[in-house]
Amino acid sequence: MLLKDFPKDERPRERFIKLGPQNLSNQELIAIILRTGTKAESVIQLAQRLIKEFEGLRMLKDATLEELTKIKGIGKAKAIQLLAAVELGRRINSLTNEERYAIRSPEDGANYVMDEMRFLNQEHFVCLYLNTKNQVIHKQTVFIGSLNASIVHPREVFREAFRRSAASIICLHNHPSGDPTPSREDIEVTRRLKECGRMIGIEILDHIIIGDKKYVSLKEKGYL
Repeated sequence: MLLKDFPKDERPRERFIKLGPQNLSNQELIAIILRTGTKAESVIQLAQRLIKEFEGLRMLKDATLEELTKIKGIGKAKAIQLLAAVELGRRINSLTNEERYAIRSPEDGANYVMDEMRFLNQEHFVCLYLNTKNQVIHKQTVFIGSLNASIVHPREVFREAFRRSAASIICLHNHPSGDPTPSREDIEVTRRLKECGRMIGIEILDHIIIGDKKYVSLKEKGYL
């Protein structure tokens, strides 16, 4: 199927305009960069095959001009467009690294999320993944709902740490009541995560409970 055969509202550019880039798949974003397909396949099919050839974005980001042009349908012009986009992303990421927020105290951790978490109507369990300089490299909402040790599974917390090569983690969650006093469940979750972190070598630095312009650090309370 060629791109012209796709309904107009399903084409990558139209979806980009309608939904924004964050809602497009990797395949669609690459299709926009490539612009055109070949006589035999649409640009979407070409993008899909490109991703498959490189087994995803992780290997694609390190592709060379020679490797790209070996793929049927990818000429020098298309390969250069892709490599230019990858390099631009790399440079933007480098700028972000220089400006990463460093957490040196429980107050720093609380301030990082206070404005967005203190008004939430449900409990959100959030993890900040840090590098060796205690800078935030990623923030992930792991769970939404009432907290208990069986629901907040360590697997979900540490999976992202491995993906991001994080050195340590700060856990945070909010109390919609505005009172950050830790519950028995909060303490159980903290101890469970601490023990798992010790076994796999990724330290849980703190578990901070967010209230309304108030917070409690379970590390300061002696639970970590």
